[in-house]
Amino acid sequence: MSQRIGISMGDAAGVGPELACKICSDPAFTEHELIVYGNQRMLERVAEHCDIEIPKQIKEIACKNIESIKPGEINRDAGQLASDCIDAAIQDCMDKKIDAMVTCPIHKQALALAGSPFPGHTEILQDRCQADDSYMLLYDKKICVALATCHQSLASVPSSINKHDIVRLGELVHEFLIGIGHEKPQIAVCGLNPHAGEGGLFGDEETIINQAVQSLRDAGIQCSDALPPDSAFAPHMLEQFHAHLCMYHDQALIPFKALAFEYGVNLTLGLPIIRTSVDHGTAFDIAWQGKASPNSLKSAVEVAINLAHRRV
Repeated sequence: MSQRIGISMGDAAGVGPELACKICSDPAFTEHELIVYGNQRMLERVAEHCDIEIPKQIKEIACKNIESIKPGEINRDAGQLASDCIDAAIQDCMDKKIDAMVTCPIHKQALALAGSPFPGHTEILQDRCQADDSYMLLYDKKICVALATCHQSLASVPSSINKHDIVRLGELVHEFLIGIGHEKPQIAVCGLNPHAGEGGLFGDEETIINQAVQSLRDAGIQCSDALPPDSAFAPHMLEQFHAHLCMYHDQALIPFKALAFEYGVNLTLGLPIIRTSVDHGTAFDIAWQGKASPNSLKSAVEVAINLAHRRV
């Protein structure tokens, strides 16, 4: 079944516009409708630099100072344009004008310069969709990780660890794994502290984590006790478990990007809409040079199409 997929082009000073142009010409998606949420003049500028074609379908998003945006430079107008593209795609997804949205990378400093109070896509989506809970998950066939906390300082993480979020995240991850074909998902749960606290010697957050684990097991979800994070991603553990619940950003993203940087997909769980994304940043160092690989975006579009097909 053909799907309508909206692609927000991300920060115009980064690789997002180039990737959006490239993916729309990929023959793998000819039976589907890919619509880029972006500014046509901006896409034309990038396409000229990269010697590629602009997408056939563009949802025009206005930008007053389009010529001020330069490759690899943090820019307020680029941040505003990225924010406006995301908002428009979310609204069309909520209104069922598109079946799913896929996001290209944004730059958090540019977003902040534009006055956005949100540090990233996950928080924007939760606010715009009025979702009570939303969580980041990164997926690849080799590794899948989900985050109990996301874009916040490391110092603030211990006080943010709570049973409700871990249980809700476990439920959503279990649902996602069932949705992609795992009949009996096995979920690894990482501890927060070295050696998973070593019986309380290095911290007691694992007590909260294991209380959440018990609640998940009571609900029929198969998951581990809090595991020592330094061994949780060993090869035999990746074979045993279908996903890892992680307590903070880098605990999840360091192993994920080490194993799946080029093909990984970022998803937001807990929303009323389907949203996937690339798992990399704006790559300012190679912006507008024609060097950016569309592999992660291709994977993100593929996952969005599959999820949209199952939701119908």
